[in-house]
Amino acid sequence: MIELNLNKMHTEIGAEILYSFKHNDQYIIINDWIGKKITLRFDGKINCSKCGKITKNSFGEGFCYTCFISAPEAAECIIRPELCKAHLGEGRDVLWEEEHHNQPHVVYLAASDIVKVGVTRTTQIPTRWIDQGASSAIVLAVTPNRYEAGKLEVALKSEFADKTNWRKMLSNVLDETIDLEEEKWSLHERLPSDLTEFFSEDDTIWSLNFPVQQYPTKVTSVSFDKFPEIAGVLKGIKGQYFLFEDGRVLNIRKHTGYLVQIEV
Repeated sequence: MIELNLNKMHTEIGAEILYSFKHNDQYIIINDWIGKKITLRFDGKINCSKCGKITKNSFGEGFCYTCFISAPEAAECIIRPELCKAHLGEGRDVLWEEEHHNQPHVVYLAASDIVKVGVTRTTQIPTRWIDQGASSAIVLAVTPNRYEAGKLEVALKSEFADKTNWRKMLSNVLDETIDLEEEKWSLHERLPSDLTEFFSEDDTIWSLNFPVQQYPTKVTSVSFDKFPEIAGVLKGIKGQYFLFEDGRVLNIRKHTGYLVQIEV
């Protein structure tokens, strides 16, 4: 049995995405659980992912309320990068903002059933695409900071969605006709010159293969807030979700900080 506070699964790209949990300074390979019955038990204890203290409720991605309203990791510009002020030397934590947001960022196109536009730090490629469950992705532009990337993303929102349909993603609904390179360069002449200057010449298309034996046809989301014990045969992992044999799915990242016991 393993006891740990859940956190975003660590990922590595390869012929198949490799998933793991960090536990006591070691990595536990989760791919090895696929095809086996697993049981996860939650005893009601949640630790804030920022300060570590026990919290009755979890806000955002595992924060206590105090950290949710004060930590830079929970600032509004995480969701809306166009609001970032790190390049101006401002933010909830100026040093953190300088290290994480006043750094080169990528604007990308990711494909699943549709084409999605998104923003991430250059250091988060391909992690961000894996976490979103994209089937493929391409770098559209590289900007000097998060704010400029956010401006470009906003300019593209009329062309592409900026959110993933998680049900379709988990059911592996794909549009095989999408040509990301063509989509990318069709935008070049349609954007303001102050944004096209950031366009990337790198047309590499990243293909992502997730460790899934069986995709659900009907997706049912489950949560520890309603079910303190979740058990079943694990049929795969995609994005940050566990996929069970009967169509139930568990969002691991949503339960950041939840203390669980895991039996395989």
